Amino acid sequence: MDDFQYRNGQLFAEDVNIDELAAKVGTPMYVYSKKTLLTHFNKLRDAFAAVDPVICYSIKSCGNINLLKLLAGEGAGMDVVSGGELYRAQLAGADMSKIVYAGVGKTDAEIQQGIEAGIGYFNIESEAEFENIAAIAQQMGKTAHAALRVNPDIYDPKTHDKTTTGKKETKFGVDIERAKRFFDSYGNNPHCKPTAIHLHIGSPIYSPEPYVKAIEKALVLIDELRQAGYTIDTLDIGGGFAADYESGKSPDWQEYADAIVPLVKDKGLKIILEPGRTISGNAGILVTRVQYLKKGGNKKFVIVDTGMHHLIRPAMYDAFHFLWPTQCDPSQAPVERKAEMDLPGLELTDVVGPVCESSDVFAKQRMLPSMERGDLIAIYTCGAYGMVMASNYNAMVRPPEVLVDGDSATIIRQRETYEQLVTGETEPQAV
Repeated sequence: MDDFQYRNGQLFAEDVNIDELAAKVGTPMYVYSKKTLLTHFNKLRDAFAAVDPVICYSIKSCGNINLLKLLAGEGAGMDVVSGGELYRAQLAGADMSKIVYAGVGKTDAEIQQGIEAGIGYFNIESEAEFENIAAIAQQMGKTAHAALRVNPDIYDPKTHDKTTTGKKETKFGVDIERAKRFFDSYGNNPHCKPTAIHLHIGSPIYSPEPYVKAIEKALVLIDELRQAGYTIDTLDIGGGFAADYESGKSPDWQEYADAIVPLVKDKGLKIILEPGRTISGNAGILVTRVQYLKKGGNKKFVIVDTGMHHLIRPAMYDAFHFLWPTQCDPSQAPVERKAEMDLPGLELTDVVGPVCESSDVFAKQRMLPSMERGDLIAIYTCGAYGMVMASNYNAMVRPPEVLVDGDSATIIRQRETYEQLVTGETEPQAV
């Protein structure tokens, strides 16, 4: 799963003692494992090796430039959804020909930025967007390349409603029934060439079956378009591969590949994948310190120094994140990470943050070891949609990010200061 493991009751990230690291850096802090990040990327690539995919890592899942540099160094492309993410990819040294640009509301400036950078594809989300990209490319004297995002009306019922994107009635892409009409109107446009079909049915997808159904529909469409004389040379099957928030709850990369590869192999198509959390999710933890213990009725509350402003997934999606003290009796060291743990000496506990919202809760009535003020807790599977969604709500600063490589650790993002918190507010300018 990852390289965050207990040794005699003490949590280590690779070979770095988390408590010793916290004493140097302070809390809260995000900690990433380089070995885990790269291992996950390479295992995914190996699983799909038979179709030699272009793997475009989803920057929106975790976008620290230093992590992107590691992935770019392994040959990863990037999936971006904004001008800021494209800028991050550029700073990370990513191959611009391996950039796919998604998002339903690309501005003119962002489109120009992408064309100038020479990106691989714009993922087209609507007819109006295509017309705009083509017009801008014409004005610039350039040729853009595009993948039409189609909605196959396929989804995983286990995927949260807020992250399901493959249904027919969604703001993303066009209905698969409209795709043929799209190509009849735009398939031979000289300024923006649509030569690819793009799918993305949501995230996370907990089994290969929804991919199989969506790809089967897409392949029928591709055959029809080719028969009509259009050049379709690429299929982007998107991302959404799951990560283990609980041990063993997600398929491994090979299970996805075993179902998908036979469908697309020997179809004369370049295959693109857009994974995010399956690479970065288990590569990061959020380390927090216990501030107070409190009784409320029959409940025991553990109040920590991080909250929904640093990790919003539990509040926004009712998402489960396993958490555990970084130091515990060896008999309580978790071998597996489950919602319901059966180990000696545990007690029902609510773990909550400092934000003035009732939804600022990380764990409700969870069986956990006894904790005291000053103890450290690791919140797991925070490498995806953690720091990238952090905010300054309640005027709280964002935490640092630390990268562990073997027995060394490097701060790859400094903790914010109060001065940085108000940057842009202290010198008003007339307009």
